[in-house]
Amino acid sequence: MDLDVKELEKRWKGLVLQLNQTFDADLDVQGVLFLIGIQILGQGPKKFKKDDKLALMHIAICSLLEPYGYYEFKGADADGYPHWDVKESLPFLNSGQQLALMKTSIIEYFEKEGLFV
Repeated sequence: MDLDVKELEKRWKGLVLQLNQTFDADLDVQGVLFLIGIQILGQGPKKFKKDDKLALMHIAICSLLEPYGYYEFKGADADGYPHWDVKESLPFLNSGQQLALMKTSIIEYFEKEGLFV
């Protein structure tokens, strides 16, 4: 997906609005990554410690960037947490480019899962 900035922001706002209504929340990128991490982990909603929340966001990032060739899924550990190996280092991206990559990959994830059109 190669969206211009205006189209990306329009789609992002639409997705976040939909998620905020669904979860009665005020989500940002980190909040959406947390939700995706929970979904990928597949253990359902529960109380997570701070370290667990960071791990869930890491799970989401690895999963979202896997289709771009940056990570390769290796399997899950005994606790059911998935793990990836770095396949290719990310190029240097400024903060705006990083945010655009995350938003784009999040939108693609929800579209692929049939949860956002």
